[in-house]
Amino acid sequence: MLADRESQLLENLGAALEDPLAAARSFEGEMGEARRLRLERRRLALLVALGDLSGRFDLTRVTRLLSDFADDALDRAIRAAIRERTPDAAPLGFAAIALGKLGSRELNYSSDIDPILIFDPETLPCKPREAPEDAAVRIGRRVIELLQSRDADGYVMRVDLRLRPSPEATPIALPVEAAISYYESQALPWERAAFIRARACAGDIALGEAFLAAIRPFVWRRAVDYGTIREIRDISRRIRDHYAQAQAFGPGYDLKRGRGGIREVEFFAQIHQLIHGGRDSALRVPATRDALAALAADGRIDADDAAALSAAYTELRTVEHRLQMIDDLQTHTLPAGQGALDNVAALHGLPNGAALIERLRPHVERVGGVYDALAGEEEPRLPADPETLEASLKEAGFDHPAGALRIVEGWRGGGYPALRSPQAREALEALLPGLIAAFAQAPDSTHAITRFDAMLSRLPSAINFFRLLEAQPGLRQLLSTILCHAPTLAEQLGRRAELLDGLIDASALDPVADIPTLIGEMAARERGADYQWQLEHVRRLVGEKRFALGAQIVAGASDPLEVSYGYARIAEAAIEVLARATVDEFERAHGRVPDSELVILALGRMGGQALTHASDLDLIYLFTGDYAAESHGAKPLGAVVYYNRLAQRVTAALSVATAAGPLYEVDTRLRPSGAQGPLSVSLDGFARYQREDAWTWEHMALTRARPVFGSTAARGAVQAIVDDVLNGARPERDILADAIRMRAEMATHKPPAGPLDAKLLSGGLVDLEFAVHVLQLRHKTAFTPRLREAIRLLAAKGLMPDTMVEAHALLSRLLVTLRLVAPDAQPPAETTQALIARAVGLESWDAVVASLEATRQEVAACWAAIRAGG
Repeated sequence: MLADRESQLLENLGAALEDPLAAARSFEGEMGEARRLRLERRRLALLVALGDLSGRFDLTRVTRLLSDFADDALDRAIRAAIRERTPDAAPLGFAAIALGKLGSRELNYSSDIDPILIFDPETLPCKPREAPEDAAVRIGRRVIELLQSRDADGYVMRVDLRLRPSPEATPIALPVEAAISYYESQALPWERAAFIRARACAGDIALGEAFLAAIRPFVWRRAVDYGTIREIRDISRRIRDHYAQAQAFGPGYDLKRGRGGIREVEFFAQIHQLIHGGRDSALRVPATRDALAALAADGRIDADDAAALSAAYTELRTVEHRLQMIDDLQTHTLPAGQGALDNVAALHGLPNGAALIERLRPHVERVGGVYDALAGEEEPRLPADPETLEASLKEAGFDHPAGALRIVEGWRGGGYPALRSPQAREALEALLPGLIAAFAQAPDSTHAITRFDAMLSRLPSAINFFRLLEAQPGLRQLLSTILCHAPTLAEQLGRRAELLDGLIDASALDPVADIPTLIGEMAARERGADYQWQLEHVRRLVGEKRFALGAQIVAGASDPLEVSYGYARIAEAAIEVLARATVDEFERAHGRVPDSELVILALGRMGGQALTHASDLDLIYLFTGDYAAESHGAKPLGAVVYYNRLAQRVTAALSVATAAGPLYEVDTRLRPSGAQGPLSVSLDGFARYQREDAWTWEHMALTRARPVFGSTAARGAVQAIVDDVLNGARPERDILADAIRMRAEMATHKPPAGPLDAKLLSGGLVDLEFAVHVLQLRHKTAFTPRLREAIRLLAAKGLMPDTMVEAHALLSRLLVTLRLVAPDAQPPAETTQALIARAVGLESWDAVVASLEATRQEVAACWAAIRAGG
């Protein structure tokens, strides 16, 4: 019938199929926009159907053509509605945000479109004395009328505005600021999830894109909202229940809503996008098959599952289109009658309905199986009766089930702030079976549940935390291990439960990225973000990455030495980003000092690129150029005052705790003249001090100095001074006598914390460091900030025993590990002893104790030989 009405299109069908959109528009005659759009839509539907049935157009081309036409039609309808009311006004201030299949450019032949209409009261064209709110509603109504009113030529498309906020109470077009406020503060989980496939598609595109940018942080959350994911799963279950009669596969099966159907493919992709997309923007692709491909390429889902779901989606959507070609019906259900089903099969190139059913069967079964595994069944709840619960805890493996019972009963009583709402207690009940199973498998189940209880007592809110643990069984087990063995990490979790989010991906247990990559991640800013946002952003990332590094040791995934280097890379990237942001912020008020810049010199463990979880940052602030110069800005300052204030700001950026938590303790006491000297000194002043006045301990510190901030030229100038001083441009001192005296004073004022203090015990790391630095300064050789490399160089020259290389490795591994699991340097519980042995590469705790003792004796002998002048 449609082919008869548009027979002229068929006269040169090959050319028309080259560009169906252009061909659909190419007809003569004066007419209004509404009729022109109806005719174009009718002509395009014919061309697309012919291209589809002939095999010339694949599913992507079909859905893209239909979506592109819908974009154009909606845009033209908006322009026409504005032009009819205010002929001379620019079509600004009114935009359509596409959601659903239009948002992902995956429209069906008979799809509704689901836009949200927004307007800007400041720029929307209005009639004289007309309120923008009234004008926007009238424009919106006219747009709908132009698109969905029917006449002899049909209609353009159906418009469904029910995805807007509170559709029963709100106008059809929303002020943009009110819409932003709603999605920031009131949106339901499913409403945020709908914006996975959102885009500005018509009208004032700049307005639409600004709106989407403003709400992006509330859609793509770094801290995963498992409430949203649970709701999507619940929607899927409700759909299955509601359409139960169409769940059985065969004639009458619902291709869209049935088990193993189109919607389950879409939900599968969207759930994984919600889990991972807040941290990885590459996964925020709207089209379903593109999303599956991106998730598989990034290792988030199984590649075979992704391929199978994509193939199923293609087949199911194509057959869905066959259904909708018949009388332009908005249907997704296979015909129940044999004749009608045979007709659909014929359109699909198959001999009969039975062949169509068998063609679809493996796709439906595979999708249903994959989605069932994701959605899962509800876990059984723990018994409510205390006596039965205690028996269950005992059966699970708790060594003290009565104590565990009291803790669980306390949670159920809502005694903590995080458990006072019914929603929180319900989320806890859903989690409890899996949580109890994880704690029961821990080396010390009582310790694990007690630590979790202490952590829970400090949390102001825990719903999302519970849902995260419910959705990620592997995290429950890792959490149990952390609570059993790592008080340092457990204490951090008590302050920031969201740190556990960073362990969702297996990549969290991979080595830390290189410094340029980390800098790029930390320096990224959202549109309109200010300096304070940057500080929070860096703090959040650093906290997550340091926590993940600690978890690597606890999980036995990484060598503590590699973790130590990772801590240092994170700190160096944070210094670069925060110092640069602080400099930029400072310059806005005070300008720049001509031919001058800030340089930061790291010493100690930071200089040596090997931090522990608890390390301070030993920094010296320097500046290049003329100390007598003055900045050029609205509030000029002399160079000395300028750089001292700037250094204070940088220190604050690195150390002052904010809502995202603390970052680093910064120690600047190694600067020239120590705590009595200025915070920042000129390069000339630094060189003069080091060459004329510095003491032996300051030159020992300089052996591990490394510039970590400043231009390449400025860093080179600082390094040249350091090299010059270390190689002899310094006062003559009795290095050995000074070092012996300093080590004795340190032993008096800073004794070992406990019998496992690998740093301060006699024969520990401090003794080894003193030995290395004395040899470096006395022999003017082996200068490298990395202590391990310096030891190798000294050993190669015969100045130090080869055994000191492995001594350093054992002591460093032990120090890095103990900072997490036994920060008091006391022998830990027996279960944690095995973890320490594994971390340092030994077979047992006895071997750890014996190796520590033997290593200390070797280091003590080495240091004694040097003290004796050997």
